[in-house]
Amino acid sequence: MWQEIDNKLVREFRFRDFEEAFTFMTRVAFIAHKQNHHPSWSNVYNYVRLELSTHEAGHIVTTKDRQFAMAVDEILQ
Repeated sequence: MWQEIDNKLVREFRFRDFEEAFTFMTRVAFIAHKQNHHPSWSNVYNYVRLELSTHEAGHIVTTKDRQFAMAVDEILQ
């Protein structure tokens, strides 16, 4: 579930292993490229954390971030 924390949309993901986490990150990278909107993220083994905000809007959550989050959610279905 996405949460709005400190002007960012944040979500943490846990996967079975590093390969599954990295596959997810690769799919998210394609979304980022297509939408020209790139998240802040971190990865340790099977854990991925995404943080979304729109830089050109002053680092706040915008419709652009919500659309990106919805696209990420779709790849998990």
